[in-house]
Amino acid sequence: MTDEIDKLAWIHIKEKQLLSTRSKGKEAYYLPGGKREPGESDAAALTRELKEELTIDVMPASIRYVETFKAQADGKPAGVMVKMTCYEAEFAGEIAAASEIAELIWIDSNDYEKCSPVLRLILDWLRDRDLIV
Repeated sequence: MTDEIDKLAWIHIKEKQLLSTRSKGKEAYYLPGGKREPGESDAAALTRELKEELTIDVMPASIRYVETFKAQADGKPAGVMVKMTCYEAEFAGEIAAASEIAELIWIDSNDYEKCSPVLRLILDWLRDRDLIV
């Protein structure tokens, strides 16, 4: 088993709140996104994952790197870390839960206890930059 899970995530903020998702069968909230398939670029993987999870079409030219975060992976043995490379991007279409997504919510730093460890780091980072409440 690998000691690091490499994932991509989309940061989408509206009215100082961050879009978050909860997967079916999970309790903690995460950011939309996922893992690359072999040979897939970050832009291609993010575009594919957001289409699958949220039914939106990412505008590839608008994809911008935000930051990379590392934390204990939720629900994994101690020491298994997740590396979350985060991007912003514009999109077309209406955001709707699809695929393995059970719920979409808008969160801020007051929702800390609902979030995965890496999402807590991201919330702190966004709050420290006055991007969310």
